[in-house]
Amino acid sequence: MLSVLRVHLPSDIPIVGCELTPYVLLRRPDKTVTTDDVPESAPLDGHFLRYKWYRIQSDKKVAVCSVHPSEQATLQCLGCVKAKIPVAKSYHCSPKCFSDAWQHHRVLHDRAASAVNENGNEEEEIFGRYNSSGSGVINASLTGSASSTSLTNGSTPLYPAAVTQRSGGETWFEVGRSKTYTPTADDIGHVLKFECVIVDAETKQPVGHPNTILTSRVIPAPSPSPRRLIPVSGADMLGNLQSDGRVSSSGSFTVLSYNILSDSYASSELYSYCPSWALSWPYRRQNLLREIVGYRADIVCLQEVQNDHFEEFFAPELDKHGYQALYKRKTNEVYSGNIHTIDGCATFFRRDRFSHVKKYEVEFNKAAQSLTEVAVQTTQKKAALNRLVKDNVALIVVLEAKFSNQGADNPGKRQLLCVANTHVNVPQELKDVKIWQVHTLLKGLEKIAASADIPMLVCGDFNSVPGSAPHSLLAMGKVDPMHADLLVDPLAILRPHSKLTHQLPLVSAYSSFLRGVGLGLEQQRRRMDPTTNEPLFTNCTRDFIGTLDYILYTADSLTVESLLELLDEDSLRKDTALPSPEWSSDHIALLAEFRCVPRPRR
Repeated sequence: MLSVLRVHLPSDIPIVGCELTPYVLLRRPDKTVTTDDVPESAPLDGHFLRYKWYRIQSDKKVAVCSVHPSEQATLQCLGCVKAKIPVAKSYHCSPKCFSDAWQHHRVLHDRAASAVNENGNEEEEIFGRYNSSGSGVINASLTGSASSTSLTNGSTPLYPAAVTQRSGGETWFEVGRSKTYTPTADDIGHVLKFECVIVDAETKQPVGHPNTILTSRVIPAPSPSPRRLIPVSGADMLGNLQSDGRVSSSGSFTVLSYNILSDSYASSELYSYCPSWALSWPYRRQNLLREIVGYRADIVCLQEVQNDHFEEFFAPELDKHGYQALYKRKTNEVYSGNIHTIDGCATFFRRDRFSHVKKYEVEFNKAAQSLTEVAVQTTQKKAALNRLVKDNVALIVVLEAKFSNQGADNPGKRQLLCVANTHVNVPQELKDVKIWQVHTLLKGLEKIAASADIPMLVCGDFNSVPGSAPHSLLAMGKVDPMHADLLVDPLAILRPHSKLTHQLPLVSAYSSFLRGVGLGLEQQRRRMDPTTNEPLFTNCTRDFIGTLDYILYTADSLTVESLLELLDEDSLRKDTALPSPEWSSDHIALLAEFRCVPRPRR
């Protein structure tokens, strides 16, 4: 007979908006062990599994800390109450917690004083109103009062909430009838109970005792402080603040670049400082989606997107928000794991703003094979390939704008745009390989530029700090022949050094914070390195803090109008590295607003 051997939950803490899928180990009638489901529609030996979820509510009301959501709150900020700030933001677990968070917390008071949002929700700035069961801003009171409305969670139809009274002042509310359950705001502060029982398919009656497991208290999904678009082109270029919170002006478009940290790399060993529940993929994917959708970029370039996550999550979810998706998976000559977990580069664009014209896929492994065939002696070919083959790729997309491009020489002319998205993931000791990959990409873009009068954007994680040879090649168009990075070149693939140039007029978008004349730039300039014209950091872990990510553009055809504000250590909170409960990658997103401009006459 069918029997349940074990039931447990993969995450130690349930979070609002993050799907819970228990692990149920079964023994089949033939004595084999499996985790496959046995639904009513496909019973096994006359039996199937029935699932139920309950919310356990006690007479004691529990509030959770806004800074440490896994901790129970012990004090409340009365200033938040008076300012009508969402109640969830007012709770803290200790006086020290409140004191440490004050510099960040008082921003909420300042914003509440000048808020223009009708509902007083300070979160709805750049992230906007993302009303999905997957995540979103929690406005509900933390009293945990029971809802009398019909419920739906999982694949079952609507049904009334079942109530079972328990002793000791506890009440169980039935909230779900499928194996998975997604906690809602009503569950905050309450323990959930999962129950599975074997049922006779003929009589529909339970067989034996139900198997149950209790969760810890449900916590709200932490929400980071919203990041704003900062104009850099002067007060006259502020654009229009749309009803959905997005800044735009006629003919402009926004581009997002973001390394989202592949789940295959997000190990507890590497990121031991991040709570396990915040490092879990069910949590991170919803937090990342909320963040990405909230930026409302017209073009989205993501790196470290796992193949299965692209197909099963990001492509369908972003499709709901009007994005068309393109993807290039890394090659797998080196990778030896599950092919589904190989990551790659994903580029999305809004269908109402752009149409797809052409796609180029760059595989640096193929370029390495071509190079060794021509430039490396036969006896060294194997060693050369071992050094050069690193599975990295680039995705280059040519788009056509559907919006008007005011100020162009010929308003009727097609406005094309070339967007390159790459992740140059090469070990630090292989400086020659990293430079060679960047040079190979730029030479490919030069060929596209030579065939069409087309503005270009180069986005990605180059794993290269400002001032390194790859960065110099990208942003300056050349590398100093005496640069220290060029000393590592055992295959002589960088010689002569004079060939390390390109003719694309690329400029780093974020350097506009130092050149800009807009209002409110002083704070952003303090987050920039004036010696390199780049942000102080785009990657922040316990072991490293620095800039690895860039958005570059051709300055003769595009101009920067605004940039997404940079984070500082206060924004990340004291002693916090990435990823964290608030930010689900070890990188921060970069976003720039551009406008096409007429090319100078030659």
